Amino acid sequence: MSKLWGGRFEKGTHHDVEVFTASIGVDARLWSADLRGSMAHARMLGEVGVLTSAEADQIVFGLKRVHARFESGKVELNPNAEDIHSEIEKALGEEIGPLAGKLHTGRSRNDQVATATRLYLREEIDGYAQDLKSLGAELIRIAEAHVETLMPGLTHTQHAQPVSLAHHLMAYFWMFSRDQERLGELRKRVNQLPLGSAALAGTSYPLDRQKVAKELGFDGVIPNSLDAVSDRDFVIEFLSQAALTMTHLSRLSEELILWSAPEFAFVELDDQVTTGSSIMPQKKNPDVAELIRGRAGKVSGALVAALMMMKGLPLSYNRDMQEDKEQLFIGLDTARTSVRLMKLMLESAKFNSARMAAAVRGDFSNATDLADHLVRKGLPFREAHEVVGRVVRGCLESKTAIEDLTLADLKKHSPLFDESVLQEVQPLSVMRARATEGGTGPAAVRAQIEKARRK
Repeated sequence: MSKLWGGRFEKGTHHDVEVFTASIGVDARLWSADLRGSMAHARMLGEVGVLTSAEADQIVFGLKRVHARFESGKVELNPNAEDIHSEIEKALGEEIGPLAGKLHTGRSRNDQVATATRLYLREEIDGYAQDLKSLGAELIRIAEAHVETLMPGLTHTQHAQPVSLAHHLMAYFWMFSRDQERLGELRKRVNQLPLGSAALAGTSYPLDRQKVAKELGFDGVIPNSLDAVSDRDFVIEFLSQAALTMTHLSRLSEELILWSAPEFAFVELDDQVTTGSSIMPQKKNPDVAELIRGRAGKVSGALVAALMMMKGLPLSYNRDMQEDKEQLFIGLDTARTSVRLMKLMLESAKFNSARMAAAVRGDFSNATDLADHLVRKGLPFREAHEVVGRVVRGCLESKTAIEDLTLADLKKHSPLFDESVLQEVQPLSVMRARATEGGTGPAAVRAQIEKARRK
């Protein structure tokens, strides 16, 4: 097939090289962004006099017809084509004839591709941010219903202190909130226009880059033409954000997987987000959560691949950078789908409050409060810690829970214990006592939820 750059060559490209270098199977999804960038470029060429007004209007008309063909599914892409940009130029030629060749005046595929990629990513970021916002809203909804639902709080996967389910889930809200903030900060850096930088050095045509930027909704133009075409730090930064989101999703998935096991039975995941077994009729497997957990590595891998792609490239453009879009789309597709499916899992999940509370009973996660009681009576904390350690050892030997001890039992270890301690060590009282800002106490959690709702 005819190449856009074939004039200098006597021989055709080897078939294996064509297959190896083609990107049409990856970058086809950029068609709309590419066409919108081309329309803005054509209008600008007409306004600055590089094209006549009639030529610019006819090119824009043809590009609109090509856009309509793509929208209706009437464009059959050649699987052997070099990329989506060459296929669009071919389709434009079919619509308006040789005039299509004037569209590329003052631009290169280097700045053309960078522009289409930034346009596409900007819109995906907006949708992705909304996905994260919806997930956060779902976490708030569940938290509001479980402010006093008791459950074990863990460190080192061992029972540590009682917390509420609301407090536990709100920890994830804030993780996803920071992920959303990172997207907003990244969007500002994505939303800069490369078009007009041409191949690497700018162009001798009197282009109005600011006009194109304004028409396409960019915040400004990239001030250095070499930088505009030769860096993909915005792709790498996005993949970094996506990898972090996937890490957060993976952690929450791991907990849902464990909590849905019969040994825990803290949660039952809905039939629509679980699968069965081909041989074991009783099985209900948390496959969606497991796949989110597994695909977190896929996005981290895409991040590393993009970093390695760029790490040794001299200025300016190198063909290695063609590989950026495959990694970008892996990150985009995986992160956005995973966020939406996590919301689906949570909104249909049934949490077993009684089972969670039972797991706290007799787990010694109230030991710190027993020590705090002695501290309030004037005993130094280190001495109080030692006293309570002996209480715990005695409970283990007698197979008794701290909350079931009598005052007489406790006074054997210290005369400072008084009647109030019997209520203080009840698991629900322990959870309620953490009233400091950011703590698990109900009032603190309600304040946290209100802050989250405003955010």
